[in-house]
Amino acid sequence: MSKTLGNELIQTSIRRFKAQKQLADKTFEQLSEADFHYRPDPGSNNIAIIIQHMAGNMLSRWTNLLTEDGEKSWRKRDEEFEDQHYSKEQLLKMWEDGWNCLFNTLQSLKETDLLTDVYIRKEPLTVTDAIIRQMAHYPSHVGQIVYLGKQIRKGEWKGLSIEKGQSEAYNNAPGIKDPAKQF
Repeated sequence: MSKTLGNELIQTSIRRFKAQKQLADKTFEQLSEADFHYRPDPGSNNIAIIIQHMAGNMLSRWTNLLTEDGEKSWRKRDEEFEDQHYSKEQLLKMWEDGWNCLFNTLQSLKETDLLTDVYIRKEPLTVTDAIIRQMAHYPSHVGQIVYLGKQIRKGEWKGLSIEKGQSEAYNNAPGIKDPAKQF
């Protein structure tokens, strides 16, 4: 594939989304079933709710991106913010389904698609803007997941990024760097 600005945008977007997914995945590995439903207070979302919301958003936004509004009539957004008490296994399947939809759609895009107009809630935007919009949205929720996971695991938390005081050692280490540790 030739290096063009459009192809670079698509490939970079895929890489950056994968790094975000990896941060959450590494958090999920450290959590028990009950941890997914822990709420720091009644007004806060738990990890299960964040997963429900992100999966619903991804399926809605990325299914038939080029031909249908990104806010699908079948989406039940308000229900995403109620803990449905899914098991960890069910939540992780939802999570994977959402990300697979996103990655399959991004991988199917051609450079010429990037300036195509699409709609989200009847608002017109280019495919490029739709990608960037979600790239701004999903990391905020991944950050919430990581923060909650760290609070739940406390002293048992296994760090996901460069540990305090280890920046120089990480920067000087040979080899390919972990994309999730680039933050």
